[in-house]
Amino acid sequence: MRKIISSTYVTLDGVIEDPQVWTGPFFGDEAAAYNRELLFSSDALLSGRATYDAFAETWPAMEEQTGDFGVRMNTLPHYVVSDSLEKAEWGDSTIIKRADAAAKLAELKEQDGQNILQYGFGAVSRTLIEHGLLDELHLWIHPVIVGPGDTSELLSRDGMGASFELAGTRTFETGVIVAVYRPAGRAA
Repeated sequence: MRKIISSTYVTLDGVIEDPQVWTGPFFGDEAAAYNRELLFSSDALLSGRATYDAFAETWPAMEEQTGDFGVRMNTLPHYVVSDSLEKAEWGDSTIIKRADAAAKLAELKEQDGQNILQYGFGAVSRTLIEHGLLDELHLWIHPVIVGPGDTSELLSRDGMGASFELAGTRTFETGVIVAVYRPAGRAA
């Protein structure tokens, strides 16, 4: 069975929005290598509409700069959970309606293959947690406080709660700590 892994950048004050603004000084060779490990141990990408739109706009032009990482980002199958997206044109993309998400994602997990990687944390992540489909949460904790403008920028919002167990950590020279969590009570 495949694992669904969520990889999310977060500040010390819980902000996840606009990571392109605050992650730059902390992204070095170690972070690139870890990110590469995650991507190349996966054979599908999962996202919500906002992440999909941002990636679809950015990644097609990144292959020259990022090499085989960019090629992989652009050629892996993409599953986007959205009720408003009518046509997904980035790579090999499949739209999953929100009402069907839990069942479709459970089916994807049952298929043969590598991990399914989700970047970011939002409504899709909450659906995964609510239905017991999230296997690992990789929180890239950045040593910066940016101050959220509103609660929509925070990791947890809308009264969502869940318990996790620490499965491992990786520390980078830049001060970033990647904490790998699994839902509480779930075996490795």
